[in-house]
Amino acid sequence: MLKIYAYQGCSTCKNALKWLKAQGIAHEEAAIRETPPTVKELRAMLEAKNGELRLLFNTSGQDYRALGMKDKLPTLSTDEALELLATNGNLVKRPFALDPTAGVHLVGFKEAEWQQALKA
Repeated sequence: MLKIYAYQGCSTCKNALKWLKAQGIAHEEAAIRETPPTVKELRAMLEAKNGELRLLFNTSGQDYRALGMKDKLPTLSTDEALELLATNGNLVKRPFALDPTAGVHLVGFKEAEWQQALKA
């Protein structure tokens, strides 16, 4: 089943969840701040995004700026970056949706991309 990590106050997340409901796509929702994706889930997403670590980060978020991630990210190992994301859901680009069994790995919400990935 599709698992979607979202933040209640995020308009992009709201749009994604509304779209999923309108398409009748069953999904499990998780609060990204309280229960961020696991390192295993993050690693699967990273692989699906061709190793582009930056694509997993919420680069417009306050935590990203406050922690100086723009400068730190290039110096982190993949393991360090994934551990950081797994312990701070505010740093993860959202919504973060995956269904490894179906080969679905989505970050952010672009309706056309989601429609294609989910065959809606």
